[in-house]
Amino acid sequence: MNDTAKTIAFFGVGMMGAPMIARLAKAGHSVRAWNRSVEKARAVEGPNVTAFADARDAAEGAEIAISILTDGSAVRSLVEDHGLADALPKGAVFVDMSSTRPEEARAVADLLGAGGVAFCDAPVSGGPPGAEAGTLAIMAGCDEVVFGRLAPVLAAMGRPRRIGRVGSGQLAKLANQLIVGAAIGAVAEAILLVREGGGDTSAFRDALTGGYADSKVLQMHGARMAAGDFEPRGRASLHAKDMRNTLAEAESLGLNLPMSRELGDRFARLCEELDGADLDHCALFLELLDRNGR
Repeated sequence: MNDTAKTIAFFGVGMMGAPMIARLAKAGHSVRAWNRSVEKARAVEGPNVTAFADARDAAEGAEIAISILTDGSAVRSLVEDHGLADALPKGAVFVDMSSTRPEEARAVADLLGAGGVAFCDAPVSGGPPGAEAGTLAIMAGCDEVVFGRLAPVLAAMGRPRRIGRVGSGQLAKLANQLIVGAAIGAVAEAILLVREGGGDTSAFRDALTGGYADSKVLQMHGARMAAGDFEPRGRASLHAKDMRNTLAEAESLGLNLPMSRELGDRFARLCEELDGADLDHCALFLELLDRNGR
């Protein structure tokens, strides 16, 4: 283990957590993995990774704690129900990489702060492929000194950038999800338009490579839409949650975001009316097909 290696408690071993743990372990950090279903934690055991059935045990002696869970309530429950403000050593830093609301991040920061534990909200973008490659976009909200401590560790998983104070990382992630959702919606319409007009959607995507309309969403999700591949990498239900959070945050700021509202309605319809909650978020294409009777 190198001189900069840290002892890290990692909470949440899902599609994102598992490859993120692998990146941290490869960088030489000692990872103490916990998951509500302990079998998932045991599945990632190996060099530099130890599974724990109890969250408090995982937190013991950790210099840094990282969580990536389904939503803000799950993060708060983790911290409160397991008493992590007391279980983590004073001076430790808790990094929440889940997608939550800014106000939820600030509330968890207050809970941990009472026990002398610093906090950073650092949600990510890039999905499982980015987690596996260590190329995640990491949006951090915390004190500059705290970010300085965390940046070398977070760099094992991607490209960390401090956005501002606690809560600003989550604000950036909501903005990210708005952009991604809008891109998915636009690509879905473009693929449908070209397909129904008799064009080759693969050639269409290739033709746009390098132009202003080119993007990862076009190339990756566009191909999946055309192929009917909606196996979940980023679940539609989670994107629907992010759109609800975006609208709630906009309302708190006195903002009217019409595109966000439409996207929120469409993701809700995909999940609730069309049983697409467990499909990938690019299954918004299916919602569009349904609208068009295709």
